[in-house]
Amino acid sequence: MVAKDRNQGKNQLRVGRLVKAHGLKGALKLELYTDNPERRFTPGAEFTLQVPEASPWHGKTVVVREYRVMNGNPVVFLEDVDDREGAETLVRAILWIDQDDDEVEDDAWFDHQLVGLDVVRDEVVVGKVVRVEHFPAQDLLIVRSGDQDIMVPFVQAIVPSVDVRAGRVIVTPPPGLFEELPDTTDTADAGESSGSDASE
Repeated sequence: MVAKDRNQGKNQLRVGRLVKAHGLKGALKLELYTDNPERRFTPGAEFTLQVPEASPWHGKTVVVREYRVMNGNPVVFLEDVDDREGAETLVRAILWIDQDDDEVEDDAWFDHQLVGLDVVRDEVVVGKVVRVEHFPAQDLLIVRSGDQDIMVPFVQAIVPSVDVRAGRVIVTPPPGLFEELPDTTDTADAGESSGSDASE
């Protein structure tokens, strides 16, 4: 699941992250955030880079030279990146591409489509999405529940369904994400106390 972003007035979709250099000819292994990599990573496709300001690639774009799957892993070759040393300078960079509002991508939504949606667990509204945070590993939905903001990983296992038209997202959070777990120590102590009273 991917949250898309609006950057400098344009709609942008995060489509991948360069994970590590592969081989000696400048290839980079990809972590994909798109359901259609063959269409996204065609030769000549240009991506905006999200990298630290100290990176030599800050403010630059990259162009795809070749995309292929090697040993089950998606791999991309970029123009002007011809050796492993050059590829190493791009490790952990996130790739963004401009996208039209009416272009459909499975399991991907713009931030503005998610903000304001009710968050529903077991048919009960437990909060509302107030913003989306983008991180290299995953996106987070920031959910206002009562007087606190809860960070919900925007992944299929925890957010199995998004229904923008119905105005809600369905969540199946792990125990303790939306409520404090009972103190098992106190429960155990209470059991021991009642046991000792019964024996007396």
